[in-house]
Amino acid sequence: MEQTQEQTKPYQRAHYRLPLPVSYPVMFAGADAIGEGTVTNLTVLGCTIECATPPSQAGNLLLRLILPDRPESLPIDGAEVRWVKDNQIGVQFTNVERAANLRLHGFVWDRMIERLTTMKQQKSSPSQS
Repeated sequence: MEQTQEQTKPYQRAHYRLPLPVSYPVMFAGADAIGEGTVTNLTVLGCTIECATPPSQAGNLLLRLILPDRPESLPIDGAEVRWVKDNQIGVQFTNVERAANLRLHGFVWDRMIERLTTMKQQKSSPSQS
């Protein structure tokens, strides 16, 4: 009798994310909430926001991320609240204007390159005792 083995695939992200931790100010507005918080996890497809008063239910938000690459905020015209836990919310970006999307991708990519360069330098430099 032949048994088939289920092959498991290694988990792979379909998108890149900034190395943790991050801390960027954000403003948000939705049907039942207006507030501000801190982005603690950022990808090109969404983020985690820590805030004093999270929205009470899943819904859509407008976001303005304050990133250190430019003085003006990065507008996210649509973000769906995917989960709420204590003082954190997870959002998925659903509507990002083209220029803002290019900026977001460039920002995340540049930070990843910086992190990889730092890791490479740390690995190649002789350890000090």
